Amino acid sequence: MEILRYAAFSADPAGGNPAGVVLDATGLGDAEMQQVAADVGYSETAFLVPGEDGHFEVRYFSPKAEVPFCGHATIASAVAYAERHGPGVLQLATRAGLVEVSTRLQADGTTTATLISVAPRSRPISAGDLAVLLEALRWTPDDLDTRLPPRVAFAGAWHPVVAAVSRQRLADLDYDMAALASLMAQRDWTTVNLVYRESELVFHARNPFPPGGVVEDAATGAAAAAFGGLLRELGLVVPPATVTVRQGHDMGRPSLLTVEIPAQPGTGIAVTGTAVALPQVEAA
Repeated sequence: MEILRYAAFSADPAGGNPAGVVLDATGLGDAEMQQVAADVGYSETAFLVPGEDGHFEVRYFSPKAEVPFCGHATIASAVAYAERHGPGVLQLATRAGLVEVSTRLQADGTTTATLISVAPRSRPISAGDLAVLLEALRWTPDDLDTRLPPRVAFAGAWHPVVAAVSRQRLADLDYDMAALASLMAQRDWTTVNLVYRESELVFHARNPFPPGGVVEDAATGAAAAAFGGLLRELGLVVPPATVTVRQGHDMGRPSLLTVEIPAQPGTGIAVTGTAVALPQVEAA
């Protein structure tokens, strides 16, 4: 078994979100995959079991638990595969459904990957859950941007989406990890997607991930896809639209996620980024 380590949504190893990648996990059991993910220590490790004609079964494990879908580990896996077998289209059978991911070699030598999410949807967040969530975040209702109401959004995994009234409010992240982890476990939320709208099509995001034993994700492709679906559903962009999400800057690992939102309701959201192999010294 070869364990690869890539940073997704960055062409610089110092940026992006690190992910573990096992391109051939044939024969590995759940306990073995969980142990590998814990040993790797990144927010997610993807385990691919090859099938026929570019089809793979994929499992995603954080250091603490399995999640149904992970965007940054998908991007990392696709780029790692393309660098060894050439660019193309892969069909990934995830626990959340079928996800198509395509890779392209750019003129500068980098490889980008685009995933198409499962059909996105959202639901309201109850007043009680919102109150507990804000208390755990150490936010108040005055910290919220009322133009983007809090919702829980899905495109493979569930993420509450909470919009900050200012960039400074987003930058000042100091939450109660135990309280937030408890609420998220009860509600089956994967990360909390905290966002700030810089302009019509540019957003900044931070994603606490206590259920996985990680304080914060540097780039969260699943949350970006869910967010794209929510923007379309609430009429906050005019599709087709391309949204830029900047994440990881406040934690020193800048990441860039490009979110393409088709006009047709209910269709999957495309999330694009590059990935780069991490130096072995960092992987140790």
